[in-house]
Amino acid sequence: MPTERFTFTGHSGAQLAARLDMPDGPHLATALFAHCFTCSKDIPAARRISQRLADQGIAVLRFDFTGLGHSQGEFANTTFSSNVADLVAAANVLKERSMAPTLLIGHSLGGAAVLKVAPEIEGLKAVVTLGAPFDPEHVTHNFGGALNEISENGKAEVNLGGRPITIGKAFVDDVSATSLNDAMRATKAALLVMHAPRDAVVGIENATRIFTAGNHPKSFVTLDDADHLISNPDDACYTADVIASWSQRYLKLPKAAPPIGTPEGIVRVREADPRGFLQDVYSGSDHHMLADEPLAYGGTNRGMSPYGYLSAALGACTSMTIRMYARRKGWPLKSISVDVSHDKMHAQDSGTLDKVDSFKRVISLQGSLDDAQRARLLEIADKCPVHKTLERSSTVVTELL
Repeated sequence: MPTERFTFTGHSGAQLAARLDMPDGPHLATALFAHCFTCSKDIPAARRISQRLADQGIAVLRFDFTGLGHSQGEFANTTFSSNVADLVAAANVLKERSMAPTLLIGHSLGGAAVLKVAPEIEGLKAVVTLGAPFDPEHVTHNFGGALNEISENGKAEVNLGGRPITIGKAFVDDVSATSLNDAMRATKAALLVMHAPRDAVVGIENATRIFTAGNHPKSFVTLDDADHLISNPDDACYTADVIASWSQRYLKLPKAAPPIGTPEGIVRVREADPRGFLQDVYSGSDHHMLADEPLAYGGTNRGMSPYGYLSAALGACTSMTIRMYARRKGWPLKSISVDVSHDKMHAQDSGTLDKVDSFKRVISLQGSLDDAQRARLLEIADKCPVHKTLERSSTVVTELL
């Protein structure tokens, strides 16, 4: 996934840090992502969603709002309206690059911002909100007793997610006066509302109000047990996959476009989360899997281990080889299962302490087979091409790009 990092001018003249994630293959559409309140463009959920959309041929621009992340400016001087203005500036930057956004995605208050800005984005086809409030003023519920101090002193320090953030009176006044009703009535783009019923920061009733106020076509998908920041990697993956699948219909991507993803005959493995060992595995343009390590080895256990995939290759090839032979012979083989285990063991005859890989197969054959047929199928199992590959030496040629 090629990535370009650059800055552009925000509403106040400050330079805003942006990241544009491009597809490996053809660029079919562009999305603009608005992050959650006081977050940044680089939170795990934003990264995962961006990556999955890029896999679908959809470029994604995500940026830090004024005064947040790597962007310039003073956050204390910003408002909800200034965030909306930053979104307009970002959309204009994309338009200047002939990449005008057709999909908007907003998380939390960023979701309210994309609903507000949607009527201003020419050619917009779809809008997605994640844990968004219907009233932007909802965010002030997190300020607690600081509201009085903000009113009296013009600003106050508020602890949000364990971080001290200075909130100005202009922000509070602006969100209090902002309504999304007119903007939602004016928006013709398709709407996807995603929200967790147990969201303790923005209640599920907000999703109901957004969905009710939105025009058709509109969809609602629950995020089940996800927290407000969608911090669990499984929840982030699910969210990304739903958005990627749902958006295909409304972006009306060209049907004749070349396949997105990995070229046929290539297995591409790409790091999905640099904090652990999670990997995206693509085989051609149609198949996507996850590889990982168990928790005990520092992974998140969200996919098979590399040796698990190697064992799976042996098991699958064994079963296919047996089935092809039985089918050709017309034998009454009803079903096949192959259990494969892998271990390292000391070489018996090398006279050294070297270890060799050992794969054990337990094959179960169901059907009215006689002893001779079962014995022959056991012999055929050893003719599996992956079996032969594992038994003889292989070479690996590596190039660095």
